[in-house]
Amino acid sequence: MSGRVLAVVLAAGESTRMKSAKSKVLHTVGNLPMISHVIAALEKTGVTDVALVVGRDAGPVIAAAASGRLAVTAFEQKERLGTGHAVLAAREAIARGYDQIIVAYGDAPLIEPEPLSEALEKVRAGFDAAVIGFETEKPTGYGRLLVRDGELVAIREEKDATPEERRVTFCNSGLMAIDGVKALSLLGKITNNNAKGEYYLTDIIEVLRAEGGKAATVEAPADTVAGCNNRAELAELEAIWQRRRRHELMVSGVTMIAPETVFLSFDTTIARDVTIEPNVVFGPGVTVESGAVIHAFSHVEGAHIAGGANVGPFARLRPGANLRANAKVGNFVEIKKAEIGEGAKVSHLTYIGDATVGRDANIGAGTVTCNYDGFNKFDTVIGANAFIGSNTLLVAPVTIGEGALTATGSVITEDVPDHAAAFGRARQVNKEGYGAKIMARNKAIKEAGKAKGPR
Repeated sequence: MSGRVLAVVLAAGESTRMKSAKSKVLHTVGNLPMISHVIAALEKTGVTDVALVVGRDAGPVIAAAASGRLAVTAFEQKERLGTGHAVLAAREAIARGYDQIIVAYGDAPLIEPEPLSEALEKVRAGFDAAVIGFETEKPTGYGRLLVRDGELVAIREEKDATPEERRVTFCNSGLMAIDGVKALSLLGKITNNNAKGEYYLTDIIEVLRAEGGKAATVEAPADTVAGCNNRAELAELEAIWQRRRRHELMVSGVTMIAPETVFLSFDTTIARDVTIEPNVVFGPGVTVESGAVIHAFSHVEGAHIAGGANVGPFARLRPGANLRANAKVGNFVEIKKAEIGEGAKVSHLTYIGDATVGRDANIGAGTVTCNYDGFNKFDTVIGANAFIGSNTLLVAPVTIGEGALTATGSVITEDVPDHAAAFGRARQVNKEGYGAKIMARNKAIKEAGKAKGPR
């Protein structure tokens, strides 16, 4: 790669067909805004700067685009007069002088860097423009790329195409690279002499050829250049992205028993020899180390799972969950902002939040760390080899010492020293015959209610 490259990213659409209160490009694929996917692909192509053309929700769109390493400058498109007009909204940036310009779209999140880089190389090789196209068996509705002797001679919109041209299956994605020196001159000569009175970027091919220039094409897989106009198409893009990412992980050594039921995020990191059972969802910020097992119907977000750890089934790891090596978090357990020490077991029906659980500790069923008083959060510390009896309520802030034990059904409000046993429950009292009296009373109340009829 050589020279300075500007990417003009169009993200000013009104998103009418999305039926949404927010900009289309802020809708997510793999839990990452579509515009952020596009910027990530551009980072790998040699692009040095981004001119972001924005409309509605400009602030959030700029923030999402600026989340990468590229310098992003925003330009507002106040009127919607076509793609050519949209690119010229970034006139100031284009005029700074770049060797190549690449035009991309903020609602095409599956774009990969390879065709973008290839288009730029075509321009470096002497073409005035290079358009990225795709082959499809269903070209209806797309502009056709008409190629002769290895050069692109026209982009023909379907309504203007002849019957022979409509049989062409090589279609326009809208993505293109342009010679940076000639870009402003070429864009300025696009007219709005058409039924809609709009300035179409595709007309740049006709303009440059009229001046003796030449254009090339680059082919990309159809699914990588797909755009998004409505929620149904968004779901299709999500499905494609998920299939792609699952495949990458499985090829790298991850076992997925039913991959079509596993859902990943853009930053999910899973090492080799991890096993993932069916119906597992990974939110953002998850790392899973080698040898861990994620059992069925678990939801994991913002968590670190060390090697050999066991999660689920039906477990929920919330942000800040940190499972050390060989730790176990079982069914119907929720962990939030807590470290579960090496070899520790939290096997079932438990909530651990704002806590540290020591090495090889055992947390009994029904244990709850009572960490919130309605205004503030407090920490619970459980020492190594401690044994927390079933149905224990740990009222934070509280510390359970190393090797300590809490009796089943206890409410623990004070620290427990190392190796001590804590009993925090009322003494049992048995009253002979009183159970029968209570049941008789309750039965009478029920019968009286029936006699009155439905309320």
